[in-house]
Amino acid sequence: MYLALLVFFLQCSELYTQERVFTFNTVEIKVQPSVKVKNGAPMSIVCHADISKSTDFQLKHNFTIFKDGKLVFMTVSNKGDAQYEIPMARSSDTGEYECTVGAGGKAKSSKPLHVWVTGMTKPILTAEKKEVLEGEVVKLRCELPEEVPPLYFVFRKTKMNSTPKEKLVFEPYKNFSVVEFSVEEGDNILRFDCFGKRNVKLEFESSEYSNKTLVTVREPFIKPTLNAKPSSNITEGDRIQFECSTVVARMHDIEIILQKNRTILNSTVFKYVHEYSVRDEKLLKYSAVATLEDSGEYLCKVEQGRTSKTTKLNVVVSELFPKPTLAASMSKLDENKELTLSCSISGFRKANFSILRKNSNGDIWLKNSRNLTMRVNVNDTGSYICKAEVKGIVKESRPVRINVYAPVSKPTLSVVSGLPEVVLGKPLRLICHSVMGTPPITFTFYKGNNEVKKVVINDTYATFLDENIRPNDKRGYKCDARNNHSSGMKTSNILNVTVIVPIRNASLGSIPYGEVEDGSETAFLCSVKEGSWPIHFRIFRKTDRDVLLFEKSENADRVMWRKEAMNRQDTGTYYCMASNRANVDVKSHPITISVVLAAWKKGIIAAFVLILIAGAATLTLWWFLCKKKKGNEHFRSICLVTNILQLNLHLFQEKRLVGVRLQEMTKYNLKKLKNYLKMLGGPN
Repeated sequence: MYLALLVFFLQCSELYTQERVFTFNTVEIKVQPSVKVKNGAPMSIVCHADISKSTDFQLKHNFTIFKDGKLVFMTVSNKGDAQYEIPMARSSDTGEYECTVGAGGKAKSSKPLHVWVTGMTKPILTAEKKEVLEGEVVKLRCELPEEVPPLYFVFRKTKMNSTPKEKLVFEPYKNFSVVEFSVEEGDNILRFDCFGKRNVKLEFESSEYSNKTLVTVREPFIKPTLNAKPSSNITEGDRIQFECSTVVARMHDIEIILQKNRTILNSTVFKYVHEYSVRDEKLLKYSAVATLEDSGEYLCKVEQGRTSKTTKLNVVVSELFPKPTLAASMSKLDENKELTLSCSISGFRKANFSILRKNSNGDIWLKNSRNLTMRVNVNDTGSYICKAEVKGIVKESRPVRINVYAPVSKPTLSVVSGLPEVVLGKPLRLICHSVMGTPPITFTFYKGNNEVKKVVINDTYATFLDENIRPNDKRGYKCDARNNHSSGMKTSNILNVTVIVPIRNASLGSIPYGEVEDGSETAFLCSVKEGSWPIHFRIFRKTDRDVLLFEKSENADRVMWRKEAMNRQDTGTYYCMASNRANVDVKSHPITISVVLAAWKKGIIAAFVLILIAGAATLTLWWFLCKKKKGNEHFRSICLVTNILQLNLHLFQEKRLVGVRLQEMTKYNLKKLKNYLKMLGGPN
């Protein structure tokens, strides 16, 4: 019974669970009246959940609405819809909206929906001052109180009948911005306004213009006046006075400046104790004796802070008399000649003249006169001028260059390196020097009778580089020197230069070559294929270090060295080196010398060995004869062997057997002995 009840309750529980099944089909989000809403209009965000149920039962829905990922609305409802009301939409409500619905442990989100609230609120513009002075600044504040940053602000400054000037400011974190506009000269009544901008999906949206704000500009001082007295057209020598003035309304530390081109002629600063003062005229004066250089444009400038006003005046100064002219009887002349200088003014004779020589430390006065005659020397070379003075106006002539020449001395020609020689393959540098003579000097170089270089130089020497050197070049060098002196040209002595041919292809040989008998003489021959004499020869033997055996300088292309007695220690590798004044060491290929035993020493050794062999043969024969026991034959054999040995020993003592000859004699005796043994019938 209990089991049946348990089964019944389980079935009922299963039936109840099956009756409460539901699933989300879709979740949608909508905007009313549309996804584009005008600024200030009402707007509703509607979230709708489409749910399928197993039976008709009540289900609580948790609605959550997000804008740009931030929670903006949340509610719980038994219905499948929820509505987020915005009574007055602002541009800050623009963004991505998304709805999430949760129920019975399940949740589903809608797709995002972009809502654009078009239009922005009207900005508010305020100015710090309604009245400013030229040179001051106008500080403005533009605010969009109902907008959310980031925002762009555009400020506009408009003069009367002119195009507005704009300033763009980006504010990433504020809904207002502050800028300053400078007040320039000529500004009168200024009108300012602003508007805002924002970026919506890579598009800019702008607000309407703000309220217009008017700012009045006052002059701190009037534009200055500039006058020249007695006139702006004046003759040089007369005194001219400049007057620069302005009228000041209110200002601190006004500065008046008078300048010509970039040069300030005079200036002054007027200081005020009170900010507001009676309108007052301020004057700056400057006077000078007029010269031709005073012609030009003058500028009067009044400054205070950022404000400046200018007035220009053009002044023309007429010439009282032209510049003097200095003439010379000669511009180039020999020393000890006479020079005449004359100073004159075209169409004008009443003037005070003076003649001077230019100098870096100041002009040197020579004479207060129209004319000057003098006998010159080299030190009188230089530039001369004359000055003329009329009514306090002094004018200077163009300088005249006078060159006084001393004659050149006979030049000397030499090699720069010192010795009159050159290595073949290297350039030859020559120097031609004239101790005396006033530059510029013309130097001419010759190789043989051919001109190879001509140069004009402001010095007493010149150089020539000859890069075409040949082995058998026998032509001498010479040079000429000439300047503007009338004495003419001087020629050097002929310089003969030795061409040094560098050493080429050194070689070493020996007699005998390769093997040398101990105690014998060896000749070494070191030679070169090419090279200028004298040649320095050196012969070396290589050991653990190079040992110098022989050296000698010869006026020849070879040298021989004889070594009288060679020994076993002289075995080794030999080479030679050759050099001359080209200072290049040339090394030969090495040769190898082997010292061997002399032939007579070899003969002694061979004879000694043969004696030992003969002794052994004698003992063998003696043993054989004793065994045969034959009396006479025995005696004859012994005598024969004894005679042979005595003969060999005698020849050896007389030193008549050497080398191969001794060996041949011994072989002959042994052969004779064997034949005799055969005759006796003994063993071979």
